[in-house]
Amino acid sequence: MDCNRVKQILSSSADIEVKYNNASVWIDSINEDGKTAVVHLRGPLEERSEVSVSDLQEG
Repeated sequence: MDCNRVKQILSSSADIEVKYNNASVWIDSINEDGKTAVVHLRGPLEERSEVSVSDLQEG
């Protein structure tokens, strides 16, 4: 995924599925460098991780 798409997903009111390592995640924010984003797993766990935007997949 690219930085612009992450920004579109963040500003969208739709529930857009995003995966990281085949796990469904929510994108919390994108970092200023545009190369990394903060995400957390969908579900009860609120543990946040900083991941490369290029490792995120839509769908």
